[in-house]
Amino acid sequence: MTDDVERTPDGHHIVVKGRRWRASDTGIPDNLRSELVSELMRARREVKTRGDDARPLVQDAKVALGERGAPWWEPATDQGLRNRLAATIRTLLRHRDGTTICPSDAARVVGGDGWRDIVEVTREVAQQLVDQQQVVVQQKGERVDIREARGPVRIAPGSALTR
Repeated sequence: MTDDVERTPDGHHIVVKGRRWRASDTGIPDNLRSELVSELMRARREVKTRGDDARPLVQDAKVALGERGAPWWEPATDQGLRNRLAATIRTLLRHRDGTTICPSDAARVVGGDGWRDIVEVTREVAQQLVDQQQVVVQQKGERVDIREARGPVRIAPGSALTR
């Protein structure tokens, strides 16, 4: 990713008007980064009209981008990894507005080049979100239990996913 923003020498922060802010994770694929940034901007606009009700949407987008939560350049703790995956799944689903995502989309955002290593954790996080009714897991358009499903699945928005 190239931009005209001043960065700290380590690339972990940007500098705006002399103030340091955590930079987005540089390992996020450009197409997924674009979706996350777009959703962040939409969520920020929502804060202007909905106030505090929309702040969790901003939080999710910033965690998904790596701008909040555990620092993306440090080895992830299990809980930090799970939190970022959950935020990424919710943010991508909000952005796609009713369509589904593949678990690998969230894994690619959070895992970078090693995304395949966290696909199983991503599926576990999806199950936790199913338990909270934030998502539904589907295979060939039908609801399935992700713990028993073999092969590709899709994650759809659930009834409790905040928009």
